Amino acid sequence: MLKTQNSFLLKGLIILSFVSSCKQQVKNDKTDKGPMVMNQRWSEEKANAWAANKPWLRGANFNPSTAINQLEFWQVESFDPETIDRELGWAQDIGLNCMRVYLHHLAWEVDKTGFKERVKTYLSIAEKHNIATIFVIFDDCWNPTYKAGKQPDPKPGIHNSGWVRDPGDLLYTSDNLMPILESYTKDILTTFKDDKRIILWDLYNEPGNSGYKNRSLPLLKSVFEWAREVNPAQPISAGVWSLDLPELNKFQVEHSDVITYHNYNDEISHQSAIDSLKIYNRPLICTEYMARKHNSLFSNIMPILKKENIGAINWGLVDGKSNTKYAWDEPIPDGSEPNLWFHEIFRNDGTPYQQDEVDLIMELTEVKK
Repeated sequence: MLKTQNSFLLKGLIILSFVSSCKQQVKNDKTDKGPMVMNQRWSEEKANAWAANKPWLRGANFNPSTAINQLEFWQVESFDPETIDRELGWAQDIGLNCMRVYLHHLAWEVDKTGFKERVKTYLSIAEKHNIATIFVIFDDCWNPTYKAGKQPDPKPGIHNSGWVRDPGDLLYTSDNLMPILESYTKDILTTFKDDKRIILWDLYNEPGNSGYKNRSLPLLKSVFEWAREVNPAQPISAGVWSLDLPELNKFQVEHSDVITYHNYNDEISHQSAIDSLKIYNRPLICTEYMARKHNSLFSNIMPILKKENIGAINWGLVDGKSNTKYAWDEPIPDGSEPNLWFHEIFRNDGTPYQQDEVDLIMELTEVKK
């Protein structure tokens, strides 16, 4: 979910030159309950055994078309199970089996019990459609501030005009946010740590984006520590996405059980990224791709990902309030139809944006027409 053209040039990651054992050191955490041994990163063997028992993952980043952002998705007054059910049904019909879904700590903070019940409702709907879920905990993209309650209306023709970061600028303006974020992370992970409908925890989307750079590193490190304390049955990860952030990249690759990454480039660049990440001998999932303007297409990328057995999670499923059919850097203020959609597979009535794309997806996912 990137904002600038030069921020998605993820290729040649091998130049970071940090091939290591990639194993966390066991450390003692002195607490009132005495010393505690921190759980370790999964071994290569465990990670690859996990992947061997999974089908080829293919899906989309999912936000229902009636939600402009994560808060409208999860707050009680706007949670929309009917739309979720309908749109995940369309995903199932074309053979998608995995959705990447963003949470938000504020929705939890306002209504902890209700929030978790709505997460359970979502998971039940997804399971009905044979769809597994990757949940995202934190995010450094788009609007820096937010508030609970009614969310803003979309700004015509502007990509993700209402999407909000988590925790965003509040992390730097509040003196007591970290304990809240820790409680949120541990509560969600503890509640769902053994839920087989969740396939992976994506702890932090694009850390360092929006100009934060290494200011995001303390929270990135903390969320991995919190997750290791909970020790969920599912793997944890945070996807690499920009060569401009070597310190963040190093931490993410060295601490993720399964390597995840973003790439919105053509097939040559994408293959280069894949080749550079294979050296870590861990399962790979591309958690963001497919931007038609940049020649990241289903036709040239999805076949590569299937051949390499890499999870293929494109940005966007159904055109809606997020406005992600518009390009990051090309707003259309009158809200008219772009000549070429940037993201999304379906119009909000369920018809494909491009039938040939859907035909290809169904061929690759082996769904009979």
